[in-house]
Amino acid sequence: MLDLHPLTAADEELIELARRTVDANTDGPDGIYTMGAAVRAVDGRMFAGINLYHFLGGPCAELVALGRARAEGARELTTIVAVGNEGRGLFAPCGRDRQILVDYHPGIRVILPSENGPGSIIATDLLPGAFRWTP
Repeated sequence: MLDLHPLTAADEELIELARRTVDANTDGPDGIYTMGAAVRAVDGRMFAGINLYHFLGGPCAELVALGRARAEGARELTTIVAVGNEGRGLFAPCGRDRQILVDYHPGIRVILPSENGPGSIIATDLLPGAFRWTP
């Protein structure tokens, strides 16, 4: 069981940005589930992304949000969250996203759902013993 830290008001704001993003851009209930994600930079700026669902494995919302932040000059990120469309709530990042977070932003806080309510954990704690690739 993961030891999650309580959410802050800033975390709730980030969750709301991801939720608004996915709600405004959902593919709807037709079986293609849309995900939204948001990241916060050290300077407080927030960046949202949406996944591009594809049978070949299109980019996850978290990766799109990370790329958007990077494209706008935000290289130091503090927090990330993913939210499903159609009111599905918070989601933990997939294994590929976890590896990328550990490689690029090992200290980023990841907001997760849990049986006891949402909380956050550091990316490296989400993927213990991960292969460490340095770009």
